Amino acid sequence: MKRRTIIPLGLSLIAVLGLSECQQPAKSELPELEPTEALQGFQTLEEYGKHLTLVSGCHDCHTPKKMGPKGPELDMDLQLSGHPAALPLPEINRAELEQKGVAATQTLTAWIGPWGISYAANLTPDEDTGIGFWTEEQFSIALREGRYKGIKTARQLLPPMPWDMYSHMTDQETKAIYAYLKSLKPINNLVPNAVPPTHAMN
Repeated sequence: MKRRTIIPLGLSLIAVLGLSECQQPAKSELPELEPTEALQGFQTLEEYGKHLTLVSGCHDCHTPKKMGPKGPELDMDLQLSGHPAALPLPEINRAELEQKGVAATQTLTAWIGPWGISYAANLTPDEDTGIGFWTEEQFSIALREGRYKGIKTARQLLPPMPWDMYSHMTDQETKAIYAYLKSLKPINNLVPNAVPPTHAMN
């Protein structure tokens, strides 16, 4: 009698185990993330980086402006090359301005405020004056930790660089922006060094 009940039970266990195996999808059948999905629909890392550069407002500071029929417009011949090296600062009383407000050059690439004078950096891959020799890690440190030239022990980046907002970017996003910038035409433009506020120079 016991033998008759054991055999059907054993067969039932085999059937259940077999069924559960059939219901488990093989690894190769699991859905994989398409490359364009990882890039938010863009075909290449550079295209995704271009999109992020635009929507993050990088051109607002790093591309010089010129006057057009409707007012200031981006000078795309100098795109992302930073503050023009030969452009002088406006003649102003810096000490007074640093106490009362902020001023900018006509290209909107240099600013004077309580922090001193800051200049938009050259983001093109020029090896002498841009980010040509920067590593991807350096770029990420500059963008997300706000460190000058991506060096952890260097000074903090100055306003109006919104690195504290960019600190929330993902690895994929900083990688894409870096790839796009490295694909640009190199522009040789040596941006001046930042200048401390007048009270710190006395």
